[in-house]
Amino acid sequence: MKKKFLLLTLLLLIVSAYSSFACTNFIVTKGASADGSVMITYSADSHVHYGDLYYSPAAVYPDGTMLDVYEWDTGKYLGKIKQAKKTYNVIGNMNEYQVAIGESTFGGRKELSTQSGAIVDYGSLMYIALQRSKSAREAIRVMAELVAEYGYASEGESFSIADKNEAWIMEMIGKGEGEKGAVWVAIRIPDGYISGHANQARIRQFTLANGKTSITEKDFEKKLYDPKVEVIYSSDVIEFARKKGWFNGKDEEFSFSDTYHPLTFDGARTCEIRVWSMFRQVADGMDEYIDYVSGKNLSHRMPLYIKPNRKISLQDMMFFMRDHLEGTPFDMRFDIGAGPFQLPYRWRPLDWTIDGQRYINERATATQQTAFSFVSQSRSWLPDEIGGIIWFGVDDAASCVYTPIYSSSRKVPHSYAQGNGAMMKWSDDAAFWVFNQVANFAYTRYNIIHPDIEQKQDSLETAFINKVKEIDSYALQLHEVSPYQAIDYVSTFSADNADRLVMYWKEFYKFLFLKYMDGNVKYVVPGERNPKVEWPGYGEEWYRRIIQETGDKFKVIE
Repeated sequence: MKKKFLLLTLLLLIVSAYSSFACTNFIVTKGASADGSVMITYSADSHVHYGDLYYSPAAVYPDGTMLDVYEWDTGKYLGKIKQAKKTYNVIGNMNEYQVAIGESTFGGRKELSTQSGAIVDYGSLMYIALQRSKSAREAIRVMAELVAEYGYASEGESFSIADKNEAWIMEMIGKGEGEKGAVWVAIRIPDGYISGHANQARIRQFTLANGKTSITEKDFEKKLYDPKVEVIYSSDVIEFARKKGWFNGKDEEFSFSDTYHPLTFDGARTCEIRVWSMFRQVADGMDEYIDYVSGKNLSHRMPLYIKPNRKISLQDMMFFMRDHLEGTPFDMRFDIGAGPFQLPYRWRPLDWTIDGQRYINERATATQQTAFSFVSQSRSWLPDEIGGIIWFGVDDAASCVYTPIYSSSRKVPHSYAQGNGAMMKWSDDAAFWVFNQVANFAYTRYNIIHPDIEQKQDSLETAFINKVKEIDSYALQLHEVSPYQAIDYVSTFSADNADRLVMYWKEFYKFLFLKYMDGNVKYVVPGERNPKVEWPGYGEEWYRRIIQETGDKFKVIE
């Protein structure tokens, strides 16, 4: 999730350090997807982070050019690094070569959370890697080399890294004060499998370099692009843990997660539960891990990746991002915290203490404080100028509409552009504020209003998916004449479609307000001046709760 240095902008956002601890990534490999695309999802969740679409055009730089790096979470200036001679077009979290990157912060050992003099933070890693990489493996190399040379200025991170053929998880944590760089492991998700991560380190044991499918960073240049290589890791990832006294077993017993981010109740209940909720929808037998994600049995850990029982579609991925743990023992719609309208959200703080006992609310994938989210599609059967699409949405994923943005795009839709509004600056035509209006209105009577939003989401996204097929077809014809014509065509479509969507959603908000204001539900009656009005009230179950709490206070005496 991040920005700053690549855009060389003066728009520096002040974001709390906690804001990055709420992101979710799902990963679907080529063989597991319905259309053969590689897909990852990402939600940038934060109470103070503004949702817009980052853009960094391709460029060529003179020798000796330096790049200013700003920490994404705070806007703090970190220092300068050498600029690449050539950079690639990046829009959102995807580049023109169909490489996509997402992240979730796991934090890890507190003593490793700071590194004086480090220049590259986790946001810089993502976006610099996107600017400089034509494949997922190349992105891993860039990220590893950057932290080795310039130090790592963040806490522990899990990264999803995908291209048109592969998807990887890379987990990294800094070496703390007195040392430079980071230790890390990257694992390729086997084709035909799916994975995910949500603020808990998930890589445990991995194949060592003396096996047939892994290398250390020392072997990068020679072996990195060998398709048989499935694991890559820093050469000192185990040695560093031994030196710190955190591990003393055999090398093959070493677990990255258990060493650098030991699992806790919170890690299972508020982080792993998001991955489990996605897994259970596409794999049999996942209920066996209820004891794990409830925090009752931390030794019963889920696998890093699983084989789904069906092919995963683009719309499935959008649906996964909208999950509120519905239909599970953790469903939030039916306890008193949901109110009379079955609201599947809990306002922060996430936990609270009463009479010395700590309690915690569920932490579902869809959340009210999302800045932006996306589903990326890397499609190997199409030229790069057409193949990459990032389906982009702002605010709560459960209330947004994902609009297709081709990753070769040279235009940014005005309504999603940086500078159009900010977290404390309203803009009437900014997508973030338009979608927030609709979502926050729906929160007032969720089970009554939100079904209208779901209907519009499905209708619009289905139309966009069908439209993309037409755009692909014509862009391919243009590509045969000139790749640049194809790029201009998909760029214009991406920007215009997104801006039209926001204008449509503004009108949709007006419709919802007219229909549901003042606790009513109103319907237009053709030929009549006045609408039909219904009063759904609070529902029988909630009225019973009122009686239980108040006794005869409201009882009518005949």
